[in-house]
Amino acid sequence: MVIAEVPKLASAAEYFFKMGVEGKRFRPTVLLLMATALNMRILETTTSGVETITSGVGDALTTELRKRQQSIAEITEMIHVASLLHDDVLDDADTRRGIGSLNFVMGNKVAVLAGDFLLSRACVALASLKNTEVVTLLATVVEHLVTGETMQMTSTSEQRCSMEYYMQKTYYKTASLISNSCKAIALLAGQTTEVAMLAFEYGKNLGLAYQLIDDVLDFTGTSASLGKGSLSDIRHGIITAPLLFAMEEFPQLRSVIDWGFDKPENIDVALEYLGKSHGIQRTRELAAKHASLAAAAIDSLPETDDEEVRKSRRALVDLAQRVITRNK
Repeated sequence: MVIAEVPKLASAAEYFFKMGVEGKRFRPTVLLLMATALNMRILETTTSGVETITSGVGDALTTELRKRQQSIAEITEMIHVASLLHDDVLDDADTRRGIGSLNFVMGNKVAVLAGDFLLSRACVALASLKNTEVVTLLATVVEHLVTGETMQMTSTSEQRCSMEYYMQKTYYKTASLISNSCKAIALLAGQTTEVAMLAFEYGKNLGLAYQLIDDVLDFTGTSASLGKGSLSDIRHGIITAPLLFAMEEFPQLRSVIDWGFDKPENIDVALEYLGKSHGIQRTRELAAKHASLAAAAIDSLPETDDEEVRKSRRALVDLAQRVITRNK
């Protein structure tokens, strides 16, 4: 899907899909598990309250449906990688996934165009599914990625210190993609609105938990101690959940944040307050709350005795737990 005519564009578009730098493939994993987790007969209640089986996908996912759902996983990964390419240009980053970022290696212009190219390829693949509701969902995701990034860049002092603003931005930047893709998987399977909503809720809460733990790891790194992380958020002046919680306990931290973090000593003062507070702990607790909401969404799916389906559901529940216990 990422092959291009022009060699320069081809090598740029393929850059993060090559062996060794393909990343965790977290989103496609979730989506393919979701496809199997929803592979059950669809019960619809008639007006008289009688449940009728409208479409039995039956024991095995039809090859055609599975191919369409796999297409969603591919499209999602392309949108994700395109957003990384563009983010790295905006942040002037020089590394990504342990190698030189594309903008560092090939320049900003090529990196921007490579991101555009991946998005356009994702659009073509999306259109070929011929499902307008699914197209709308994923087009909205791209809008959300732009909105979230802009919210981060243009926030006022008041907004930067607001937990509500931060969670909204986090939904747009991280959770919207996985939640809407999960919903798309359900819609392609012809599932009911209720089931599609549960798939959405799983993705949303998983995405939020994932980002909250990322915020913790930015401070702690792989160790449990503070200041061992890359501290890239605070260095970029991005205020995340641990500091927002710390500010509730120590309002004087607000003035430190307002001074900005151009000076290393300001970072040290902020870290000192964070260490005295329950900021890290409360962020982990909030992540755990979202992880358990994600698991609850899976547990609310219609019952099934199909072992493959149950296995995929268990995996999705386990994944929500792994998201919050990881240390990298």
